[in-house]
Amino acid sequence: LAHIYSEDLVGIMGENFTFPVQIDRKIVETVWKKNKDKVAEWEEQNKPTYFGPLRDRSVLMENGSLTIVNLEKDDAGTYELQYWDSVTDHHLNFVLFVLDSLPEPKISCNTSGDELVLSCTANFQGSLNYAWKLSNDPCSYQNQELSIPLENVDITTNATCIIKFSQTERRSEISLIQCLP
Repeated sequence: LAHIYSEDLVGIMGENFTFPVQIDRKIVETVWKKNKDKVAEWEEQNKPTYFGPLRDRSVLMENGSLTIVNLEKDDAGTYELQYWDSVTDHHLNFVLFVLDSLPEPKISCNTSGDELVLSCTANFQGSLNYAWKLSNDPCSYQNQELSIPLENVDITTNATCIIKFSQTERRSEISLIQCLP
């Protein structure tokens, strides 16, 4: 009986994406299919062969993992890895979703009471990691908003918002002098 395994994965347009394949035995033959069409194939002692739209944009490793270079929207779909370890046939299924590339984050700021409040937003389908970096402070702050007491605001300081998803990050910067009334 073949063991069927399925995992949902998310990549970003323009990134390199590697399917997380963990196989701990020696593989003698590998076939990758996308929506039932063969995209890559490898047999022991031979170089991998690639087919279709991934022909010039993918790398098949001996451990069975497949990397797609420079992800495109059309790379989304159901992928199946079929491999033979000379004893059993194995099947791994992956559903790949491809999200738009990361937008540049937007920074807004206002004063609230005796604090300067910086806010960072980005319109994106996935959940983002947000961080703030101030040019006069070695620490970074993992938050979508940053509050600074007005008496501590140095007008020569720049604030940078960094958004991160998967392996990609985008940043925007604002000078604190722009935020003061």
